[in-house]
Amino acid sequence: MSPLQQIAYIVRTELRAFVRYPKMLAATAAVALLPALYALIYLSSVWDPASNTQSLAVALVNLDEGVEYRDHVFNVGWQVVSKLRSSHRFGYVDLHDAEEARHRVRQGSLAFALIIPKDFSSNAIPGAQPGGGKLVIYSAEGNNYETAVIARQFATELGHEVNESLNERRWALVLSNAAGSQHSVDQLRQGVEQLRLGAVQLKAGTEQTASAAKALSGGAGKLQNGVEQLTDGMRQLGAGLRTMDARRPANSELNRLKAGAESLAAGHGELSRGLDELQVGSQKIREGVTGFQEEANGSLLVSNRIKENTNQLANGVIQLDEGLKTAGNAQRQLAEGADKVSTGVGALTTGMRALNGGIRTAVSKLPEDTQLDELNRGASALANGNFALADGLQKIRGGSQSLSGGLDLLANSLPAALDTPGGSAAGMASSVQPVMELSAPVSNSGSGFAPNILPAALWLGAGIAAFLIHVRTLPRRAQHFSRPAQLLGKMSLPAGVVTVQALLLGWAAQQVLTMHVTNAPAFMLTLVVSGLSFLSMVLLLTKAFGDAGKAMAMVLLAVQLSSSGGVMPVELSGGLFTQISPWLPMTWVVRAVKASLFGAFDGEWARPLAYVAASGAAAMLLSMVVGRWRFVKPAAMRPAVDM
Repeated sequence: MSPLQQIAYIVRTELRAFVRYPKMLAATAAVALLPALYALIYLSSVWDPASNTQSLAVALVNLDEGVEYRDHVFNVGWQVVSKLRSSHRFGYVDLHDAEEARHRVRQGSLAFALIIPKDFSSNAIPGAQPGGGKLVIYSAEGNNYETAVIARQFATELGHEVNESLNERRWALVLSNAAGSQHSVDQLRQGVEQLRLGAVQLKAGTEQTASAAKALSGGAGKLQNGVEQLTDGMRQLGAGLRTMDARRPANSELNRLKAGAESLAAGHGELSRGLDELQVGSQKIREGVTGFQEEANGSLLVSNRIKENTNQLANGVIQLDEGLKTAGNAQRQLAEGADKVSTGVGALTTGMRALNGGIRTAVSKLPEDTQLDELNRGASALANGNFALADGLQKIRGGSQSLSGGLDLLANSLPAALDTPGGSAAGMASSVQPVMELSAPVSNSGSGFAPNILPAALWLGAGIAAFLIHVRTLPRRAQHFSRPAQLLGKMSLPAGVVTVQALLLGWAAQQVLTMHVTNAPAFMLTLVVSGLSFLSMVLLLTKAFGDAGKAMAMVLLAVQLSSSGGVMPVELSGGLFTQISPWLPMTWVVRAVKASLFGAFDGEWARPLAYVAASGAAAMLLSMVVGRWRFVKPAAMRPAVDM
């Protein structure tokens, strides 16, 4: 047989089997329909969430007390709330307690809350600083990640709308003030006209002032007549100083004079000492002559002539002694005078040296004759230009008077104060800033999808575990066992597999994906209990409907994913999904996972997990009475999976 004939043979054989068993045709139709049904269910839940936002409950808490600003009363909070209600974007719920709103958001009965503080208007209206008015948007991110995303988008849009509304009102005030100032503008125009006339006169005076400045620059020669005596005196003074500089004694002569005076004083000192020695010698001579005279007068051998000469000698010595005493006194007076002369000469020479330096400095600083001539010419030109300058200044005075009158009128025409908006430019441009407050924060986008993916993975794991065994087959000996024993015995092996699946799933979430888990024991318990409950439901469907039950389990997975609110709020799905959501076990699994993973719903995980466990127990009870077991020989029990 050719390859085509071989293929045709296999196809004919398969078709005869389908014709022989009509259930195969029904199963084939169901399998063909399954992908379309799955996609239809899931896509219909997320088809147009924007059209169902009115089902999303959002709290409005307006605590704004308003403000009186520039003789007007404003309550921006009331305006914001009124505009939101009229938009019907969300299902708004009015509350009056901010803490109650936060509590209900954490519990999950509200999607998020808008809280307007009591000082909102007083901070937003003046626009003193950017973002002065705070709008608090409170959201529990762990309750629903997409709801938190919607809350952030709502905060951004609301801040933009409120700032736009406030800017519109501020511009209306500015334009109103501009229209009311028209009369002042007319008076301002009249003042400016007078100011223009004064400026014309000022211009004429300025031209004359310029001409006078030219005359002033050319009048420097006329100033010479007024300073001729000064220049002549300066020339004579210069000549005298130069003569004194030429005739002044040199420092060497002054030094010789000082040295001579010092030598004179020293010589008089030596003379005084010599006179003192002469007086001593004269005293000794006098004493000797006196003794000789006494001996001569008492001796008979000495002649009278010798005695007379001796007497004359004694008288002469006495006169000599007295003369020496007189000379000594005179010499002392002369020495004192010489000392004073030496001191005076020293001071004289010092003063002469200073005088010499001053004369040299004065001579070096004397102006040249050419400079004095230029001073003469400049002074003359300056004197002549003053007359023309005075005339020009008189005209400037007249123009300035007119200018002053125009400025007075202009000042009186201007309003005393302008009614301008207060605050700063940046503050008025963006005076409102939304502030996001989050409870049960979610660390990243992947963690936000985890409450939807983890339950789906558990359901998928339970379905795969059911494929490992022939669910409706038991050994013959078990036909006399009790129904609970039959069921528990049959599901023990897949239950162990599901438990291991749940533990590995929790370990991978925490260790591999590094998710931050708020309550790790509760999180792991939630996964295990949910996996076992899902297994009970899959076994129920399989026992009741055979292999078709496994397909129904996949369809039920799509329904639960669409109605659980794991990622998108179930209120946005609308219709049937919102109504059946509380009756599906995965809804409560999602809630228990969020509570244990993020601390969402105020951390309340036990109650939703109890609902899940109860649904699993109910499925087990139904499995005991629904469907039939097939009892076969133990040797006929083989694995359901062909590897």
